[in-house]
Amino acid sequence: MNEKVICAGFGGQGVMSLGRLMSYTGMQVGKEVSWLPSYGPEMRGGTANCHVIISDSLIGSPIISHDATAVIAMNYPSMVKFEHELLEGGYMFYNSSLIEQPPERAGIKAVAVAANEIASEVGDLKVANMVMLGAYIAACRPFSLEDVVDALRKVFGPGKEKFIPLNESALKRGMEVVEKAAVQS
Repeated sequence: MNEKVICAGFGGQGVMSLGRLMSYTGMQVGKEVSWLPSYGPEMRGGTANCHVIISDSLIGSPIISHDATAVIAMNYPSMVKFEHELLEGGYMFYNSSLIEQPPERAGIKAVAVAANEIASEVGDLKVANMVMLGAYIAACRPFSLEDVVDALRKVFGPGKEKFIPLNESALKRGMEVVEKAAVQS
């Protein structure tokens, strides 16, 4: 395994939390991981992205440059900026709630996920990032849903355990998007 994922959006969309959770989950299942955050000048509302690498072998550099296996784009500027960082055949998971047109680049697998709508249906817009993570897990299989939920328990701790069912529901709904698309193809 050598997953190289760019998570991108604007501040407040949970991009950094998404990347940290992916890294923590990878570490929990015995993989080598790196997480490299990058913030715009404003924080909330500004641009934010992180590079996450999950690998079976040692990681030489935390920087992903034109060899991403997946991009998780929460908004249009992020999709446009990072679609050219994908390897041929890589996955572009884009938040179709905020992005009206699919990526223009040929040779990649575009996966539309109505993350905001699904998160609202689940009960909280703040879990749109977990919807996107669910879609990524279903398509790329770096670890299981159970692995992510176990990592959430450790990250949240006993004081925030009450948020686990909401996050797990969002993860499952994101996975369903990919599973339904596979059945229809």
